[in-house]
Amino acid sequence: TGTSPQVELAVDLIDDGEVSPYLVNELRPGDQLEFRGPLGRWFVWKPLETRPVQLVAGGSGVVPLLAMVRARAASNSQNAFRLLYSVRSPDDIFFASELSDAAANGELELTLNYTRRTPPGHSAAPTRITRAIVEAATFSPADGPAVFVCGPNGFVATAAEHLVALGHDALTIKTERFGG
Repeated sequence: TGTSPQVELAVDLIDDGEVSPYLVNELRPGDQLEFRGPLGRWFVWKPLETRPVQLVAGGSGVVPLLAMVRARAASNSQNAFRLLYSVRSPDDIFFASELSDAAANGELELTLNYTRRTPPGHSAAPTRITRAIVEAATFSPADGPAVFVCGPNGFVATAAEHLVALGHDALTIKTERFGG
């Protein structure tokens, strides 16, 4: 809800990364950190919004989108929320049980896309998101959704291109991205 004095960090450990090894292996309670916003623009969903909400995440890009899912639950909003979440494997899902619970409780329609390894019994082969996957897992442009995309630079560019090709207005697709 934005009123808590605590900050929750979700860190994707990149072995040769500049920051994540420190955050995962060295950071201790009481250490001080300086925070900055994402590359480019940032976005916020507000509970007064009445349109359906389409979330598209790649990897750790789900973190700000999960904050929106939490805000929806805290506000008792009835907005329809959908999340297309692309990850390398089932082991790479951030907040897996929370997302699963939200989907099971009807708070979120969740579509998982695996790019490298699928769980046992999964019907589709691993693949990066395609226009067909985006079309099947997202609201139609005719539904007028608020669209939020977050993830690595290449993922965000690809997801936004697919959304625009499907008829979403490029000026209404809000993006956050990270990476070099």
